[in-house]
Amino acid sequence: MYPMDFEEVDKVKRDILTLYRGDIMKHSEGNALEIEANFDEIPAQLSKHEKKFKISDIMPGARMRNYKQPFYWLDDAMIVNTCYNSTEPNIGLKLNMERKTLKCYMADTGLLLSHAFDENGIVSEEIYKKLLFDKLSVNCGMLMENIVAQMLVAAGHKLYFYSKSSRENAEDRMKIDFLIAKSKDTNMHNISPIEVKSGDRYTLSSINKFRKKFKDQLNTPFILHTKDLKSEDGIIFLPLYMTMLL
Repeated sequence: MYPMDFEEVDKVKRDILTLYRGDIMKHSEGNALEIEANFDEIPAQLSKHEKKFKISDIMPGARMRNYKQPFYWLDDAMIVNTCYNSTEPNIGLKLNMERKTLKCYMADTGLLLSHAFDENGIVSEEIYKKLLFDKLSVNCGMLMENIVAQMLVAAGHKLYFYSKSSRENAEDRMKIDFLIAKSKDTNMHNISPIEVKSGDRYTLSSINKFRKKFKDQLNTPFILHTKDLKSEDGIIFLPLYMTMLL
């Protein structure tokens, strides 16, 4: 068995990213600049706590109506996985979808890593090793959540999340990373909320508030984390590699 050559792998990944850019310029039908701007902004947006894509970060005064078509293009090209906010965890998450509030994940997490660390043109072998052994000061939540999005799409799920802010009522402030529906809809208890936890220490405040608010609509809630399988207080805690079974 030959040892992994991380730098050689990274060169191949950067060639793929270059091909993506070439396809954007060749096939975008007049939206190349907007599509490339969206594409370049993905790592920065995913590194934020909320991870919701903020169009004004691309250019002051930019509006979603001018940039939503580039999202569709990137999604149709299978370069990204777009995740939309659903305002009500009920039958037909798409019926309550907010197209202006979205998260944009890379369809391939390995490519996201090369896309994010491009200052010197290549991700060195040392960076890869530090990342693998959790010795690099980087937002691992960005990578973990992207991995989960990739696995959920591979398992056949459409991507939705729930996010609500409120200055008046703390009980209404919550964010749920993903929502998935049962394969067969019933009148009640159809939607499973999913939270992704990249660290060893975390709180369950959002998922507990979500369970309390929408108890009649929810199926099993899941926490995807780096620890072992367990069931506690009505929540299933799954190791990240089991995401594909959801």
